[in-house]
Amino acid sequence: MQERALLVWAGADNSQRAGSLAELGRLARTAELTVVGQLTQDIKKHRPATLIGKGKVEELVAMVGRESADVVIFDDALSPAQRRNLEAATAVKVIDRSQLILDIFARRARTSAGKLQVELAQLDYLLPRLTRQWTHLSRIRGGVGTKGPGETQLEVDRQLVRRRIARLKKRLAGLDRTRRLNAQGRRAIPYPTVALVGYTNAGKSSLMNALTGSEMYVADQLFATLDSTVRRLELPSGSTAMLVDTVGFVSKLPHE
Repeated sequence: MQERALLVWAGADNSQRAGSLAELGRLARTAELTVVGQLTQDIKKHRPATLIGKGKVEELVAMVGRESADVVIFDDALSPAQRRNLEAATAVKVIDRSQLILDIFARRARTSAGKLQVELAQLDYLLPRLTRQWTHLSRIRGGVGTKGPGETQLEVDRQLVRRRIARLKKRLAGLDRTRRLNAQGRRAIPYPTVALVGYTNAGKSSLMNALTGSEMYVADQLFATLDSTVRRLELPSGSTAMLVDTVGFVSKLPHE
């Protein structure tokens, strides 16, 4: 059964509201969520505690109950404190656009490098947002020697995440060395490289299939493909180029 999601937009530029909410809705559906409502607020300055105003928080709480929502998705980035306060008020999961996109990336990544990069991005994003709810990160059960003097479980979780981040970076460094060697080999081949660049779900993979006769995965979804793909392209002049399909663009793409 799909989770039911409410979308929230708050800002001062009304010209961006419809487009941002439409894109957020498509992202939610890509993550297999059912969008059951939207809440908007014209606001010049986001509130430090909850991003939206007190009255809107009360309206959001009522909407969560009325629509039986399981998750609330904010179009703007939430601070750890804002997220905690909103979850306490609504009693449901609260995430922002960045976390939603990273979740989609985790579903779509196929290569080893892609999976490692997405996991690293998720952990970088979650580290400052860790709360006691993340104690399941530890596979160590309670007992003698599992905690240092005065350590809280939250501190232990943070140490676990930092160690995992360090291991991921080490593994990615090894993959990067292999990638650089492969890139040097490609540069030795006298073929120009052409990249297909554009918005996610604009048809880049379909165009690559049409031009090269490939059978890359194609779907009417945001970020249907994440990993870069290279195919040989025979040009009408008789020369050859290497055609590269790239990950698509989206508004407010997380820096991670």
